[in-house]
Amino acid sequence: MAMAKLVLVLAFFFVQSLTTSLTLPLQATATKSFVSPIQKHRSTLQYIITAYLQTPPKQAKLLVDLAASFTWVNCDDKYFHSTTYKHIPCDYPLADLLGQPACLVNCVDPPGPNCANNSCLLSPVNPIKPIDFTRSDPIAAALIDYLALPELINGSSQVGPLEKIRNFIFSCGHTSYLKGLARGVVGLAGLGRSNISIPVQITPHLFAICLSGSKSQPGVAFFGSKGPYNFSPGIDLSSSLTYTPLIVNPVGKDSGVDSKIASPEYYIELTSVRVYNTVVPLNQSLLAINSENGFGGTTISTVAPYTKLESSIYKAVTRAFLKAAASSTYNLTKTTTKPIKPFGVCYTASDIKITKMGPVVPTIDLVLHNKDVVWKIFGSNSMVRIVKKGGVDVWCLAFVDGGVSTTIRGSNWIGSPSIVIGGHQLEDNMLQFDLESMKLGFSSSILSKGTTCSNFKFSTKKI
Repeated sequence: MAMAKLVLVLAFFFVQSLTTSLTLPLQATATKSFVSPIQKHRSTLQYIITAYLQTPPKQAKLLVDLAASFTWVNCDDKYFHSTTYKHIPCDYPLADLLGQPACLVNCVDPPGPNCANNSCLLSPVNPIKPIDFTRSDPIAAALIDYLALPELINGSSQVGPLEKIRNFIFSCGHTSYLKGLARGVVGLAGLGRSNISIPVQITPHLFAICLSGSKSQPGVAFFGSKGPYNFSPGIDLSSSLTYTPLIVNPVGKDSGVDSKIASPEYYIELTSVRVYNTVVPLNQSLLAINSENGFGGTTISTVAPYTKLESSIYKAVTRAFLKAAASSTYNLTKTTTKPIKPFGVCYTASDIKITKMGPVVPTIDLVLHNKDVVWKIFGSNSMVRIVKKGGVDVWCLAFVDGGVSTTIRGSNWIGSPSIVIGGHQLEDNMLQFDLESMKLGFSSSILSKGTTCSNFKFSTKKI
């Protein structure tokens, strides 16, 4: 429905543009393929994509958020000096794409990116540290301007020069909105399921991410490309994808008590969890989305550093993992020292063997819509190494207790997922989000293919 609405609104907008004197252009409909590096910030564990905005193009480091409906950037004077931006008038057809935006009728400040009469406003979200609009300027104007990304030439792995995406829709923000974000980050890249996220403003409407587990080398994002995704040494990861449907949660985070708004997050149908080939007993109702309140289900996040499990699921999975790890195959004993927050299960590092797939521990299987469609989580993604002063050197199970179902997102009435697959579990996995076919392509760990997400070769030119 979102795609249909997008086409209809754009068609109407085109007709209107022929009969109006307003020079506001069409929405972005780029038909080329693009690519950009994604770097993990080591201290915050945030994933940062590099893009270019404004005229002349200016580098923008943006937090990658799979749950965000739109992109926003700091428009305060120190950063934003574009000569080509345009506001979106409240009574203009393009405003329909924004959902139900607020309208700034009369702006009392000097004209600028965040100030224009009769202009649409959006409400930027900071998923790391929620914005306190009682202490921050609440005026955040919706803008149209250029977005530029390196072009992916001829569907290959060859990276070309920066290519402009005309008429890109995004929101302004303020310096105060950046609290909690990694140093140098100037906003957020919205990759969620909405009318104005980045992938919907590029045709075809799909994107792929490969998050790097490297401490220094970036991973990569592809936009508008179904493949090939070529990584050294000569491996096309598009041929390694298994597919599962993307499903919609009808009660998203923007829903009200009396109104339902579908979630922009990407949900998948998880039907069971196996540890060392043994099915973990779970409350099955938690794995399904409740259509009345939006609770339950499984979503994918680049903002959560580690996978969050609803409390009862967390306890069941960790019990199963402890039992399997203690078996004669692994012969591992949980450390008796004080737990290292936020983790609850850790093992002495010297007791664990290491292979190309990471620590040798029981494999965790996420069984999806079909019993034969399985996302395998090996040691490289299930464990994280913690080294601290005082001789602490342990491998910990990289899953955290997300609380009971009503508090995993900190709300007692807006639907919350039972499982949030976090960034650590996504590293060195190829993920393709196809918004047209509503399906997710996933590879499980590409370490088994003899490559990593840092093995995509960008040009020597700095981008």
